[in-house]
Amino acid sequence: MCGRFAVTLPHDAMAQLFDALPANDLPEGPNYNVCPTTQIATVRAEEGERRLAPMRWGFLPHWYKSPTDGPLLINARAETIAEKPAFRAACRARRCLIPATGFYEWTKDPEGKRLPWYIRRADGGTLAFAGVWQDWQRDGEALRTCAIVTTAANAPMQAIHHRMPVVLEADAWPLWLGEDGKGAATLMQPAGEDVLAYYRVDPKVNSNRASGEALIAPLQA
Repeated sequence: MCGRFAVTLPHDAMAQLFDALPANDLPEGPNYNVCPTTQIATVRAEEGERRLAPMRWGFLPHWYKSPTDGPLLINARAETIAEKPAFRAACRARRCLIPATGFYEWTKDPEGKRLPWYIRRADGGTLAFAGVWQDWQRDGEALRTCAIVTTAANAPMQAIHHRMPVVLEADAWPLWLGEDGKGAATLMQPAGEDVLAYYRVDPKVNSNRASGEALIAPLQA
């Protein structure tokens, strides 16, 4: 799964990387502790061009009567996304990219203490998570919302967690965004074993109120 991540790339650099037109209301950055329900930058294809625009991280199905009417859907499982009522329409027609610098996962020590890890691209580049999105409206409130698509962890990641975000390489972006026709389902696979690197970080990131660049610094022995 993915429950917390970091975004440090400036908006102009992000727009250039994804060849996308940036919106004027993108969330302020950098953010080293992106938590569910916050606004995040996403990339989607619309009317022949890509747009970099904010969405609420936490997918709201159209039948929710309020943003808290049901489970918080921050992740969508690749294995069942085409079958789940919440996601099946979005996975066919409303797919997006979710840029990230890295993400966090946790293991536990023998006493049950949570030990945070930071996972990033081994080459230092920007991650592009596969995502799906949904517009939600009720009683005058309107939100554009999204979820990160997850899959089974690759062999190295299994040491930390059994799930991982679907990480898309640049040559797969057009297909996922619907620019290259059909077949996006084939992209929902674990990243190659050499794509990601990870290391322990300070437990202060266990708090969703923690902030700052120190959160992604390797833990000193």
